[in-house]
Amino acid sequence: MLQKIDIRFLKQPEEVGLKNPVFIEGLPGIGHVGKLVADHLVNELETVKVVEIYSHYFPPQVMVDESGTIKMPNNEIYAYKSNGNSPDLLILVGDFQSISNEGHFELVNAYIEVAKKFNVSKIYTLGGYGIGRLIEEPYVIGAANNPEMIEELKSYGVKFERGEPGGGIIGASGLLLGISKLEGIDAACLMGVTSGYMVDPKSAKAVLDVLKSMLNLDVGVEELDKRAREMEKLIAQIKEMQEATMQQWKSDEDLRYFR
Repeated sequence: MLQKIDIRFLKQPEEVGLKNPVFIEGLPGIGHVGKLVADHLVNELETVKVVEIYSHYFPPQVMVDESGTIKMPNNEIYAYKSNGNSPDLLILVGDFQSISNEGHFELVNAYIEVAKKFNVSKIYTLGGYGIGRLIEEPYVIGAANNPEMIEELKSYGVKFERGEPGGGIIGASGLLLGISKLEGIDAACLMGVTSGYMVDPKSAKAVLDVLKSMLNLDVGVEELDKRAREMEKLIAQIKEMQEATMQQWKSDEDLRYFR
């Protein structure tokens, strides 16, 4: 029977042989920024799925593919063993975050449990920071559970703005920082600034660029670039519609003087 938190190891840590891996979380969130980056890493690197996590805290549904076959919603952890030029990685991806406050805590505890089994050295959580307006050049803001990490992140262009993110960091990306601090694991959150209106591959690329530099990852960005260009075309169309609407509004205002 499915447990409230059901962690299924497809490979044990000793089978995979990772050395003090860096844990990266990229679950669905604002602009799907973190998810885009984490999924991209899984697809571009030679990864192997090592853990599946099922839970009562995910939405009560099944996923149905094009053939009509169903799949239980779950989150997955992939392992990447590097050639020595970059750290080994554990990458958390998935369909959903928790649908309840209690579930957020329980699931993050599960992620930390897996991270400790693999003896992770550091955790990076990825997400988007919505500002409610379209932005031309996305950048990355950060938060960390250890002040020493802040200066390192700044050297890679991550911005730490006073009072931001306002309201804190909600969900797995925030709780992983807090609970990992209690467990003595250094952790930081990288947030790509985005409008929050739509999936934002351009913001995801900004986050990926920071990760690539920090971890010396050899990862192509062509797919994200392609999606970013498509999004730029969409944004240009939206702006044209907004300008046309504004011009129409001004014309209507002018005509009122003659009524």
